[in-house]
Amino acid sequence: MSAHPFLDPNFQVRWSQHTPEHIAPDIELALTRAEAAISAIASQDPERLTYDNTFLALERATEELNFAWGKVTHLQSVADSPAIREAHNAMLPKVSAFFAKIPLNAELWKRLKVFSDSVEGKSLKGIHARLIEETGASFRLAGADLPEAQRARLEALQSDLAQLTQKYSENVLDATNAWQHLVEDESKLKGLPEHAKAAARANAERKGLGSPEKPVWRFTLHGPSIEPVMTYAEDEELRKEVWAASVSVGSNAPHDNAGLVRRILELRAEKAALLGKSHFADLVLERRMAKSGVRALAFIEDLKARAAAPFVRECRELEEFKARKTGAAVGPLKAWEVAFWAERLRKDRYDFDEEALRPYFPMDRVISGLFEIADRVLGLTIVERPAGSVETWHPEVKYYDLFDRRKRHLGSFYADWHPRESKRGGAWMGYLLTGGPTPSAGREPHLGYICGNLTPPIGNKQALLTHREVETIFHEFGHLLHHLLGEVEIKSLNGVNVAWDFVELPSQIMENWTWERAGLDLFARHHETGDPIPDPLFKKMIAARRFRGAAAVMRQIQLGKMDLVLHVRTGEFLEGDLEAKARAVVADCMIPTVPPGRTILFRFNHLFSDPIGYAAGYYSYKWAEVLDADAFTRFQKEGVFNPETGAAFVEQILSKGNSADPAELYRAFMGRDPDLTALLARSGLVAA
Repeated sequence: MSAHPFLDPNFQVRWSQHTPEHIAPDIELALTRAEAAISAIASQDPERLTYDNTFLALERATEELNFAWGKVTHLQSVADSPAIREAHNAMLPKVSAFFAKIPLNAELWKRLKVFSDSVEGKSLKGIHARLIEETGASFRLAGADLPEAQRARLEALQSDLAQLTQKYSENVLDATNAWQHLVEDESKLKGLPEHAKAAARANAERKGLGSPEKPVWRFTLHGPSIEPVMTYAEDEELRKEVWAASVSVGSNAPHDNAGLVRRILELRAEKAALLGKSHFADLVLERRMAKSGVRALAFIEDLKARAAAPFVRECRELEEFKARKTGAAVGPLKAWEVAFWAERLRKDRYDFDEEALRPYFPMDRVISGLFEIADRVLGLTIVERPAGSVETWHPEVKYYDLFDRRKRHLGSFYADWHPRESKRGGAWMGYLLTGGPTPSAGREPHLGYICGNLTPPIGNKQALLTHREVETIFHEFGHLLHHLLGEVEIKSLNGVNVAWDFVELPSQIMENWTWERAGLDLFARHHETGDPIPDPLFKKMIAARRFRGAAAVMRQIQLGKMDLVLHVRTGEFLEGDLEAKARAVVADCMIPTVPPGRTILFRFNHLFSDPIGYAAGYYSYKWAEVLDADAFTRFQKEGVFNPETGAAFVEQILSKGNSADPAELYRAFMGRDPDLTALLARSGLVAA
């Protein structure tokens, strides 16, 4: 057993040894070593500076700490416990302070600048010049040129933000897990799909509730539990109760996030002011494709204008449909009725029930089909390791190796797809080790993971997924490929370490294969008969794809606009009713309901569970959707399984990381700048 498991560099992580009592001593040791490495660079003789003992030494200085702390934060996300949380939170301020101090180290910055301005520094080309450019920009934006007193304040801000955002995330998780709704009368579940009822009953049984004679159905606020209720349950009181609980996550004591949101916004604004920016959005976006808060807002407002009329029409259609079916007067729906009546309207208009697709998406076939598409399009072979041959953090987690056509081991990854109370909500990708080319012309493999909260299996029956969940798997796998296929020798410029309004292109483009008949036929097979999706059902699915497309676009516009306004006009939100003020900003982007819907401000992990995260950057989902819809038109023209097109995507996008400006990478693949037309057509905002 390793004395310091979190520091063990072994590619095969021994998760059983990664116990809470090791976190503090291991991270303390990693911090000591990293600090010594930084000090060594900062004390170099200015006359003897080289690329290796400055910029490359800085790259190496934090590798061990990044790996160790990455495992700590990962475990806190997928295997949370009081002991892990306590150990994580005890070290979080120290780790945050260490990273905040790096660009504020005056002696270090002095040496980096001296080398950058030297003959050798100016002679570097390609990826090495890019490292100098990117490092310099990140240091300046982190306050490297500030006077000493302001640098000290910035360090304190960073530490405070790390702790505040961690607490926000904990509140969301704890509030989600604190709620349950038990149903003892099966008649109240009328309309729910059988799989949802079975899952709720199995959930109750795992909690020791109910019996074969007197079953109980347990509902929670996790996605696979809540979504069928809101979409299908005929019992309005059940939907109302679930809706009320969902929108209150993060809003009530002891998990109230309102004060945290104010303080986070305030500190972010102060940070931006210290660094000479008008607001946090400009600070964050300077090095992203949008470049400024004004430009990002203009993008969002342009999309909003294009979606406005169709959105109003869709809202009115839904109100009229409900009135026609119930005999009531036309008017706004109740907040807990929208998903329910929207699904009924879709069935009525297209004779399409999304649940009809679920039998065609058994999880094992979806995964194998995804891997087959990766093989055909990108030339990749993915092999699952036998259960038990590689340690994981939970028995459900699987482990895979990924190879290219030359049989090179490009990397490995873990997959953890089902909800647990010890696991945060949503779906995400992350990485543990960055490999890639080595100076000796070799190559080290990458190590990453993908996680989600998808429909779990019930008993011995495999999980049957919704099409939206299938899209989620493909999406996160796209992020993973961006990491695993990286061929950038500078690790900090590899994989997903790109501008955040570009990072979603590799993930979102993968979703397109879940809408192509040729792609679906590889894996969408009935779990009992093995038959493909019948053509009439497929045609209904495609016809319904643009159903309420404006509402879907407007939902993302709502979130992106709220995010940007919070971080551009922060002063307006530091007093008073924060929810009311935030809602007023985006009210015209929200479906009119009685009572009015609420924003997700107090459970918006994307914005507030990280010191930066997607803050002032949520617009990037739509920005990247423009890129992905447009880029996929090349696959459609040249063949969705065309290996040459796939090879070009690997060569010009997936393997390049942050080795060049993302606009350059996009132009290399498409031969031009992005065109909005494909996204507008896909969303039903213009004729296809």
